[in-house]
Amino acid sequence: MAIRPAEQLIHKAAWLYYAHGLRQDQVASQLKISRASVAMYLRKARETGIVNISTSTQLFTDDVMARKLEDAFKLDAVWIAPENGHVADPSTDIAVLAASVFLELIKKGDRIGVAWGRTIYTIADIMSYADLQDVTVVQLCGNLGAPYSYRPDQCTMEIARRLNAKGLNFYAPLVLTTEELARGLRAEPVIREQLSGISACNLALYSVGTVDADSHVVKCGALTVSEMEVLRRAGAAGVIAGQIIDSQGKALDCSYNRRIISAELSSLRKIERRLVVVQED
Repeated sequence: MAIRPAEQLIHKAAWLYYAHGLRQDQVASQLKISRASVAMYLRKARETGIVNISTSTQLFTDDVMARKLEDAFKLDAVWIAPENGHVADPSTDIAVLAASVFLELIKKGDRIGVAWGRTIYTIADIMSYADLQDVTVVQLCGNLGAPYSYRPDQCTMEIARRLNAKGLNFYAPLVLTTEELARGLRAEPVIREQLSGISACNLALYSVGTVDADSHVVKCGALTVSEMEVLRRAGAAGVIAGQIIDSQGKALDCSYNRRIISAELSSLRKIERRLVVVQED
């Protein structure tokens, strides 16, 4: 397909600036456009994936605290985003680092399980574009209604789009009104097959959510504030892929967990490479 003139200018500006190392004023002079136009074209080149800028994550592993965490929790690798007083929202720096690490972990032919929530969606939204071969991105849990901004299907499909990969959504609700309904839905062949296939993933991306009023499972309507308070008193310590976990990382024995459609924690543990992204306030 022919490239339109405006797109040609974006390509040429990006090529001269990034490949040939020309300054923006030199690019402007050569293309006979304003420097402001060059800046705009370079921004569009980054946003549309014409140019991908990646950073080495080695710097973030050369950290004493990272080594201590690896030893204490027997982790393969830990990356810590340094504090940055110049940004209003530190979660952006964390997402940039996590996206770089995530891209480094992906291999040809991988099947990737993806959870949901603000952290995961921010990673998806900030991640560089890549053209990966035979990669499939799988949703780890059921879905939510349209008003919520960081739905599981949005996270899965945005990551698949960035990777030029195949995306597999979960066409079932995250939480049902009764345990009986949830058992029946999990027994349906199409749902059972998708849940059983999660342990076949090679890589998983998820976060650990909070169990307070700001928890994503509260904001999306899966639980009320009072219901979350009851669960917290019963030992709730975090949320993984929509499931409430205790301080030992085990699924909390509660009606809510029995009413959701999500990958079992045992299935997640079978995945060889797991990237967990958390922010400590």
